[in-house]
Amino acid sequence: MGAQSKPIGPWGLATAGAAGAVFANTLVYPLDLVKTKLQVQVKQAASEKGEHASDEPHYKSSWDAISRIASAEGVHGLYAGMAGSLLGVASTNFAYFYWHSTVRTFYLKHSKHTGPTSTITELSIGAVAGALAQLFTIPVAVITTRQQTQNKEDRKGFYDTAKEVIEGEDGVCGLWRGLKASLVLVVNPSITYGAYERLKETFFAGKKNLSPLEAFALGAMSKALATIVTQPLIVAKVGLQSKPPAIRQGKPFKSFVEVMQFIIQNEGALGLFKGIGPQILKGLLVQGILMMTKERVELLFILFLRYVQLVRSKQLRRSADLAAAAKLVAPLTVK
Repeated sequence: MGAQSKPIGPWGLATAGAAGAVFANTLVYPLDLVKTKLQVQVKQAASEKGEHASDEPHYKSSWDAISRIASAEGVHGLYAGMAGSLLGVASTNFAYFYWHSTVRTFYLKHSKHTGPTSTITELSIGAVAGALAQLFTIPVAVITTRQQTQNKEDRKGFYDTAKEVIEGEDGVCGLWRGLKASLVLVVNPSITYGAYERLKETFFAGKKNLSPLEAFALGAMSKALATIVTQPLIVAKVGLQSKPPAIRQGKPFKSFVEVMQFIIQNEGALGLFKGIGPQILKGLLVQGILMMTKERVELLFILFLRYVQLVRSKQLRRSADLAAAAKLVAPLTVK
């Protein structure tokens, strides 16, 4: 059924989740970069007004962004900030799956409820796990977002970007910009993972290990649903964590509500869904590949543990045989 049926513990589940996330995000990183750039740009008509016009490129679509970035910076430009991003992906997913397994196990141990957990319970467990993960890992997300939205001329390394954030008006607290939005967005992984568990029980009841294709399909469907529901908050969070647009004359946003108001004022309500194309595509691919890889890594953990147990039992049996043989030889030696 769920994670509790796999005897590998929180650390094994967390490692499997982190490994799957890193592998998936490495494959689709250019999409992550493009969707971030689309989400932070201000509508052309607004950014061109008066003396506050921005000299940053304005992309019309995902393909336009990919082709222009590759043309201006080469293919490696599509992987700007990837090291920091993968660090964030690994830490966030490790923390999420660790806390998800821990909280879920705690609930099942102390709950008097028998049978499958309800959808509300799954979502609540996912929300708690997501909130705990965000508290510890959001600084990496802030730094990565800054790196992804920097111009080629202004691009800095992970450490220098972190230093730039800290030297801003928020100080060290700037590393936690967008925390409130991120805490609200814990409904995204909770919806994703909760939907995944429900779909798994619906279509593959009683099946412990899904095939790669089955895990991919369930992961993709659950992530698409979560992305559509939370896209406005995702756009607002990216706006909070990136540098303010030129039209604001360097004045940073104070809250995700302010970001949403700014977007609606300059681009209309549909602006809250900008970048949703690459966001959904990235989500489909990442979640599908993540769940597919996670299932395989979990299986490898189980096989490895069984192998260790088998080797251990053979060693104990051999030790017992040697001890028994020694007892038989001892009387003869005395005589």
